[in-house]
Amino acid sequence: MSLSELIKSFQCQKILKSNPQTKSVVLLGQISKSNDAIITIEKSHFVTPDESYDVASSVEQTLEINHNDIYYWSNSILKQDLEENPGAKLNLIYPATETHIRKYGEQPHHYVVETPQMYKDYAVPYIESMKGDRIKWVYNILFEGKESETFVHHDKDLQTGFVLLPDMKWDTINLDTLYLCCIVNRTDISSVRDLNESHVQWLIDLQQRLRKLTFEKYSVEADQLRIFAHYHPSYYHFHLHIVNIKHPGLGNGIAVGKAILLDDIIENIQLAGDYYQKKNIGFLLGENHGLWQIEGYRKSHEERQ
Repeated sequence: MSLSELIKSFQCQKILKSNPQTKSVVLLGQISKSNDAIITIEKSHFVTPDESYDVASSVEQTLEINHNDIYYWSNSILKQDLEENPGAKLNLIYPATETHIRKYGEQPHHYVVETPQMYKDYAVPYIESMKGDRIKWVYNILFEGKESETFVHHDKDLQTGFVLLPDMKWDTINLDTLYLCCIVNRTDISSVRDLNESHVQWLIDLQQRLRKLTFEKYSVEADQLRIFAHYHPSYYHFHLHIVNIKHPGLGNGIAVGKAILLDDIIENIQLAGDYYQKKNIGFLLGENHGLWQIEGYRKSHEERQ
């Protein structure tokens, strides 16, 4: 079925999350009686207008709310175009697993300080359980050419190669919200915890290539980019996020307690080759996350409070 056909068959059951800051809503429903689906709808950011921007033709209707002296406010309907000025961005996950439903739902968060022992005893077995078929879609991109029509770059070298492609969070139109994802080919790194002194030059070279490729494709300068990794990441195969520094609507995705700048990662393991093997790492963890569901991990956290 095509995306439009799947959407027409979607039966909404529950609002998982609504965010007034990002102007987005996450809906849980079903497309078939036995398969859950998640739809995310986010209002698109305005394409930055130039001096020729025609406000009169862009605003189709207005409904005045009120006015006072020189101030007027109203609701309005803007002219939209799917290619040049879309009204919203829609993502679909189907079939959605219980892990997806937990991830996208509203949940309390906790600031967890993960010790190396907590990582070894509880996180490592959890990470291994989240590989295999759970990240098959990653290997489809890297080795099967899935989504290849969107690739910005694809280097197939198994050690130094990577795929650079637009992240699903980006509408691929507005450069102010540019968001790319770099997924490396090598399969021996699950997260920053696996990085050590042997990876320094590889990371430096990777950063330089990402900056160069992004500039060549989108004319965004190196000092206008955030390049970072997440801990814990949403999937356990090493990848980097490349985002325009103008992008304001990423929520916790760029916050302290989630994002670690690649510059900091490189410098940390230059200072101590086993930095991420010895460091206590603090991050925000939602109660729906699989790690929080592990009693030993949760108790280890609580004992440190």
